Amino acid sequence: MSQGKSLALDVERNFRKSQQAQEAEPNLASGVQPVEPLWVTEIEDRIVGFLDYVRVEKGLAANTVEAYARDLDKFSRFLEKKGWTLEGTGSAGIREFLSWLDGQKLESRTIARQIVTLRHFYRYLRRENIVASNPTENLESPRTWKVLPKYLSQEEVVTLLKQPPTDTPLGIRDRAILELLYGTGLRVSELISLRVADVHPEAGYVRALGKGNKQRIVPVGKLAVAVVEQYLAGPRNRLLGSRASGYLIVSRRGGKLTRQAVWLLLSRYGRGAGLHKRITPHLLRHSFATHLLARGADLRSLQMMLGHSDISTTQIYTHVVTERLKEVHHRYHPRERHISRGA
Repeated sequence: MSQGKSLALDVERNFRKSQQAQEAEPNLASGVQPVEPLWVTEIEDRIVGFLDYVRVEKGLAANTVEAYARDLDKFSRFLEKKGWTLEGTGSAGIREFLSWLDGQKLESRTIARQIVTLRHFYRYLRRENIVASNPTENLESPRTWKVLPKYLSQEEVVTLLKQPPTDTPLGIRDRAILELLYGTGLRVSELISLRVADVHPEAGYVRALGKGNKQRIVPVGKLAVAVVEQYLAGPRNRLLGSRASGYLIVSRRGGKLTRQAVWLLLSRYGRGAGLHKRITPHLLRHSFATHLLARGADLRSLQMMLGHSDISTTQIYTHVVTERLKEVHHRYHPRERHISRGA
């Protein structure tokens, strides 16, 4: 059985399990007629076909496929409650679904992602001649990023980076993880997928495999390079023991480190640093981008380093820097201080 088909079957099983488990689903409409099991299966089959398509033909990463599956799970359950078919759901129906999501107090970013998923899904359905028209063509995304990305100050980053001990193999490995996350802005999935051959300390860059299996070159600073070289010089081999691995970051048992393990160690070091923030890999990615822009980096270069396909995704960091400048102006400009004292 192919990997794509196996994933599709897993997703289909998960759909059915989730539908059985959702006993307290919101009352979307009164008087909804029960949906025939065959009709429900047809929707699921369309979704499974789409997930196979983006996984096998488009080559999207497993995390992206899983996100699509979660979004379409919500959508399929909504259609089931309403008694609607895919073919019969027009733009008004899509908007009603998005309105329901908004009523669940979901962040605009989550709803915007749902719109992206539906657009890709209906383009696939149209391409396969399953639907006659695409009801998502004229949808407008909600204004995203109502809450600007959180990030650490430079002082907080320095404190965090000092937390891992430097006298144990795991401590040196963890320091390399922190330095790479902050020094390159890599996603956690990209970090744990780095292979030793992807790291070029002498040239000062790593080759990362991002979303859609797209490779990019990301510069690495001298401090991060020094820690990675220290890790490669001995601690990594001690963690491997007699085992062999091509991955740069390995676990205490010599295997590939998981995303969950990275989250846990970041959380632990964040508490050790006394930081009253939830320390995550993406927080370090936000900090990387914000600090570069604040020190004069141009937006296009930052887009390339972050691996954003659309520069509008990168532009959010300009808003972060702008808000910070306004805060500094309000705090330190003499006229602002004069007004705040009520003189």
